[in-house]
Amino acid sequence: MLTAPAFWYRQKSKADVLLRKALMPLSVVYGALVRKKFDLYFPVPMAKPIICVGNLTAGGAGKTPVVLSLVDLLKEKGLNPHLLTMGYGGQEKGPIQVAPSRDTAYDVGDEALLLVEKAPTWVSHRRVIGAQSAIDTGADIVILDDGYQNAVIYKDFSLLVVDGGVGFGNRAVMPAGPLREPLNFGISRADAFVVIGEDKTGVADYIRRQTKAPVLFASLVPDENNPDIDGKKIYAFAGIGRPMKFKETLDAAGALVEGWAEFPDHHPYDEEDLQEIIKAATAQDAPLITTVKDYVRVPASLRPRVQKFAVHLAWRDKDEIVALIEQAIRKRHSKK
Repeated sequence: MLTAPAFWYRQKSKADVLLRKALMPLSVVYGALVRKKFDLYFPVPMAKPIICVGNLTAGGAGKTPVVLSLVDLLKEKGLNPHLLTMGYGGQEKGPIQVAPSRDTAYDVGDEALLLVEKAPTWVSHRRVIGAQSAIDTGADIVILDDGYQNAVIYKDFSLLVVDGGVGFGNRAVMPAGPLREPLNFGISRADAFVVIGEDKTGVADYIRRQTKAPVLFASLVPDENNPDIDGKKIYAFAGIGRPMKFKETLDAAGALVEGWAEFPDHHPYDEEDLQEIIKAATAQDAPLITTVKDYVRVPASLRPRVQKFAVHLAWRDKDEIVALIEQAIRKRHSKK
């Protein structure tokens, strides 16, 4: 996967505007094809509730921390959630239940290895079959990770995740912008939204003008057991949807980031990729820090030289998101 072009999230120069306009014909075609899927398919209802966590932009919104947080909230309610993902970056098409003792990021993708630490996790390119596999093995609710643009499976509740730092970018569909589908069409199907981090683009107000669906807020908070980096020199790297978000997190934690490297989202690291930054960090006797999602893609031989810096989701509206999911489940039961 390529790094997101800078012009997707800015329109500061004439070149940015011209490039967006030049690519708009392709965007119109792409958007129409996505839209057409929802006319062609009748979504398949499942025997248990399906909660979808998705986004409208290409990567980097913060879906994984949201999914992990929902697992905890649902377990507190006595539910047994299973997680279903495409396993992006892995070779398995599934359906397969993820086994950390057997699977690597090259098999099932990096996200699946993080999700399975919280709850039983399934990788399946065919979402309906994956959800059925989860239900057959005891799931009483399935959280669909990154399935919002899938028209085949019925969702009882769809939560759209929005990065408050960049919003919807230039609001154009790929390749002219970061959107995975036409903006208004995407907004219209969501049951709720969660804006993560400071809303620097006014995206919450924009959403409220388009829909009556509730807009919630949350932030990413460093874990307590992270390495102590406050006031210390570090070297860092990231290969996620928006790598600079991780660097901003490190800066906010007080780190002095002396060296920094960015890679494409889900990049499969090899020793050559990290050789230079490991050498520089070693020379300065400084720790080399990365995200938990990147860490599982680091070659096993290099992991002793890399430290993880983890974050978790802190809801401003925890009770509200729980109430919305419970309402969706009650609505489902009332239809039977």
